Amino acid sequence: MKRKGILNKELMKAIADMGHEQLIVIGDAGVPVNDQAKRIDLAIAEELPTVRQVLELIEDEMIYERVIVAEEQKMYNPKHYQAVCDMSVHCQVETVPHRELMEKYLPQAKYIVRTGGFEPWGNIVLASGIDANKWFQKEGCIVPDYYEERAGEVQ
Repeated sequence: MKRKGILNKELMKAIADMGHEQLIVIGDAGVPVNDQAKRIDLAIAEELPTVRQVLELIEDEMIYERVIVAEEQKMYNPKHYQAVCDMSVHCQVETVPHRELMEKYLPQAKYIVRTGGFEPWGNIVLASGIDANKWFQKEGCIVPDYYEERAGEVQ
């Protein structure tokens, strides 16, 4: 039996299945999921689990290099936005209009995780990344500028 971290089989399978730059969405209780094959439903009750709780667990299991949230989250739910920024220490949080998040990123997502969160504009998009230390450790490899900072980090 797994000792700690994410115990949900579908979520662990999804994380292991992610390829570089593929998207996973951590959604609130109201996130629309049109393609049921993408849906990982963790919602048990209101605020159980929260979007932030799931992000914290995924943070320990998955390497990601982009975080995208709705601009409205930053404007109208600044406490949640700040928490997302604080948890996403190895990359900046990008914002896009909520409509763009829903129309562009949700359909592109490989998986959509539905939480019990009742968080206005609480959805979070993560773009899977690589462990730059491992990918660029071979002799003769040159680390591109956009990976240089991350190559020094322990992922």
